[in-house]
Amino acid sequence: MRRLSFSRRQPGFSEARSTDAGAFAALHAASFHRAWSESELAALLAESIGRTPVGFILSRIVAGEGEILSVAVAVVRRGKGIGRQLLDLHLRRLAGLGVHAVFLEVAEDNWPARALYRRAGFRDVGRREGYYDDSKGVAALILRRDLA
Repeated sequence: MRRLSFSRRQPGFSEARSTDAGAFAALHAASFHRAWSESELAALLAESIGRTPVGFILSRIVAGEGEILSVAVAVVRRGKGIGRQLLDLHLRRLAGLGVHAVFLEVAEDNWPARALYRRAGFRDVGRREGYYDDSKGVAALILRRDLA
């Protein structure tokens, strides 16, 4: 997994570690209605590097396919291309690991994320009605991008 760290210069990318779980949980809480807890994120991460992240992508690989589980960027850093840089780097890394296709789910009403994924070459392959557990019953769009 990669994460984006904050510095006075350009943000840098580095491997995520288990001690990043708290910072990731705070970013996730600021990005989603149903935020993942620190313990949920810690279960997906490995070791510590001690920087404050401003964004992350969590994914998993099964049988040559990748699934992006979550993407979050700090509110103050949104709209500055961080998400696109992070996604591009992550997709290159997945391709380097032998992943041939990447899937993700996005809320139908999440227009900024949908635009990001479209620009990155993802296309609709499915839909789950009322998937998100909120009062609106928003559908999840299932997107796919081939890497090979």
